[in-house]
Amino acid sequence: MAAICFYFQVHQPYRLRPFTIFDTDSNYFDEMQNMQVCRKVADKCYLPANRLLLEMIARHRGKFRVSYSITGIMLEQLEKYAPEALASFQELADTGCVEFLAETYHHSLSFLFSKTEFIDQVKMHMEAVKRYFGQTPRVFRNTELIYSNEVPEAVKRVGQFDAILAEGADHILGYRSPNFMYRSPGPDGTKLLLKNYRLSDDIAFRFSNRYWSEWPLKADKFASWVNAVNGNGTIVNLFMDYETFGEHQWDHTGIFHFLKELPEELLRHPDNRFLTCREAAEAFDSVDVIEVPHLTSWADSERDVSAWMGNPMQENALHELYQLEPFVRQTGDKDLLNDWRRLQISDHFYYMCTKHFSDGDVHKYFNPYESPYDSYINFMNVLDHLNSRCVSVCQRKEHAPARV
Repeated sequence: MAAICFYFQVHQPYRLRPFTIFDTDSNYFDEMQNMQVCRKVADKCYLPANRLLLEMIARHRGKFRVSYSITGIMLEQLEKYAPEALASFQELADTGCVEFLAETYHHSLSFLFSKTEFIDQVKMHMEAVKRYFGQTPRVFRNTELIYSNEVPEAVKRVGQFDAILAEGADHILGYRSPNFMYRSPGPDGTKLLLKNYRLSDDIAFRFSNRYWSEWPLKADKFASWVNAVNGNGTIVNLFMDYETFGEHQWDHTGIFHFLKELPEELLRHPDNRFLTCREAAEAFDSVDVIEVPHLTSWADSERDVSAWMGNPMQENALHELYQLEPFVRQTGDKDLLNDWRRLQISDHFYYMCTKHFSDGDVHKYFNPYESPYDSYINFMNVLDHLNSRCVSVCQRKEHAPARV
């Protein structure tokens, strides 16, 4: 029996406004651009895709099931700029066929630089999921599926999770297939759901590519590929950005029609069924331990963290950002803490990436800068101003009269 586990990532960052060394306004973020992008993606993807999924859940009487993770900052933006889209996600939650996962609230790289901040952000996100959707997440996915052997131990400091999502990269699987349940090392290892990147990327990246040998991709053809797993695996994990539907793959490509037809084609096979991530963790025992001593992610052909930490600009920006943590916390200023956390959004460092060829095209999508260097300079100008605010607050506190 093959289970199909659909997981969608929903995220948009807070983009920075153009900021120079002469700026004195601590409003760092481009309100107009963030609103426009949020509205655009809601109209092209979230609203039509959510309507379609609601119809599919009803049509298949609960047999079609999916999982999402929506970053905390995306929830904030939806509530402010596209409340009808947020309401449509809540309608999905009410069906009982949709699960919401835990992750870092600010879609940050905090796991790599500050375990304290990482734990705080995961807790913040879990609270947001509970508040918006009435669910307590039992499955975790780190930002951009960043994973190593250390992730399960760090996550245990937040709470008990049934499973963690990770990339089914060839260099960690070796001869093994991503179409089984695995677990992390140790006597109480956590179950791991590994992305089948070939089948996932067929939808997310290759669907509209007319030069692809399998174009056009129809639902029955894709279902036949999934059906081939029966007898050779137990679960097919299809993980992708939700913006695949309507934004990365535009409506005219037929992506919504493909999505509409896919559940019916998959359910034609008597051994197929859809499960949420948590249901998959409950349904299958792990078959082996997966060792991941080095960091992996779902980004780019390397499937590592070079998309955010692959050049000196990115390394410097990240180092300087997290160096500020003790000073930001020392101020006790909520606005400073909130701005510092928004500067942790991984997209800021993704924009600084200098990769070329096929990966470079991906890095240009939604990028507001003309070059990685413009991104770095703008970010560092903002960070320098944030540092000045920290110094100013700390100095005022030092000279403040003692409370009686």
